Amino acid sequence: MNLTLHVWRQAAADAPGKMVRYEARDISPDMSFLEMLDVVNERLTERDDTPIAFDHDCREGICGICSLMINGVAHGPMRGTATCQLHMRSFKDSDTIYIEPWRAGAFPIVRDLVVDRSALDRIIQAGGFITAPTGGAQDANNILVPKESVDTAMDAAACIGCGACVAACPNASASLFTAAKITHLGMLPQGQAERYRRALGMVEQMELENFGSCTLHGECQEACPKEISIDTITRMNRDFLRANLLGTLP
Repeated sequence: MNLTLHVWRQAAADAPGKMVRYEARDISPDMSFLEMLDVVNERLTERDDTPIAFDHDCREGICGICSLMINGVAHGPMRGTATCQLHMRSFKDSDTIYIEPWRAGAFPIVRDLVVDRSALDRIIQAGGFITAPTGGAQDANNILVPKESVDTAMDAAACIGCGACVAACPNASASLFTAAKITHLGMLPQGQAERYRRALGMVEQMELENFGSCTLHGECQEACPKEISIDTITRMNRDFLRANLLGTLP
């Protein structure tokens, strides 16, 4: 495959950026999207050009670091797929591909395609954990949990924190991410002690981080590589409102 790439290049956070054109020749359709970028970078290095900076780690769709806008779509054209799981056979020979970083005020660009997503970490620090002492581990069968609750919690826990929901949302809202974290802890028995305090703390931190407000546009669930439903946002809003009514301290 021979492809034309238009890649966002920006040397530093305070430097001007622009789209730069590259020719990606002899690309195997069996390569992943990141492997294709590796090949492009190898050729740039051979020419003593600066390689394209992009985030990656596990390359197995688990860590969520491989966050790219590909032809205007978070993680590319395949539904339920992270960038590292996207293969070049999803494109056609002679295609033109535009590659950009996440575009959100809460995700400042570090360099080229790399953005700072530490705002999501601070939301987790505000309440995405369980500290209530539960004693020693009990046999799983001692605490009966409805299957529906378990399934809902596991579906929400699939969130990999990539930020695609923020990048795809017209308001740059982090509601789907925050709601997924609140839901997967709040649906299980051990998460009940801090349920409403957690909702208050995480929602308030989300608002402090310069994310936009959710208007249930729905683009977040379409872009999510784990296909997490916006139903989690309903649960988050319910817990947040109940926490305010109960006067729970963050």
